[in-house]
Amino acid sequence: MEITETKLKGCFIIQPKVFEDARGHFFESYNADVFKKAGLDLQFVQDNQSLSNAGVLRGLHFQNPPFAQGKLVRVITGAVYDVAVDIRKNSPTYGQYVGIELSGQNKTMFYIPEGFAHGFLTLQDNTIFSYKCTNVYNKPSEGCVLWNDPDLGINWNVTEPVLSAKDMEGTLFRDFVSAF
Repeated sequence: MEITETKLKGCFIIQPKVFEDARGHFFESYNADVFKKAGLDLQFVQDNQSLSNAGVLRGLHFQNPPFAQGKLVRVITGAVYDVAVDIRKNSPTYGQYVGIELSGQNKTMFYIPEGFAHGFLTLQDNTIFSYKCTNVYNKPSEGCVLWNDPDLGINWNVTEPVLSAKDMEGTLFRDFVSAF
């Protein structure tokens, strides 16, 4: 497993070692010892999964302390453009983002720590997105930054995604008050 930190401190791209043969493939999607050696001493307490068709955009979501979540995300089948935005007010990369394509084919994973807003755009129909969380979901703690906020400048390569009501009403970044 290769674990590489992105330009945003705390966000890591994880590329598993995939073993393929005529039967299919095998890989470890998580190994606590390997993660710990890379500086990621994590305890996951909740797993989530979603199914979406192409053009669905979910995000940019986060949970405030004390229910803030770190997330290890991956795609089981299909593909997404996955984005993490730094919302840690004292961070030198506050308001910056990193985006990566995750797919069932490339098997790449992405770790997003507490203090980041997270979202993804589904690139293929019937995409199954899976993620492990370091804290449980708590509705009163959730927040949402507007997916197409001009101050963030995220290039989603889509003009009219399929959005939930919550995601249409996200907070503009300039009006956002970080609890991190």
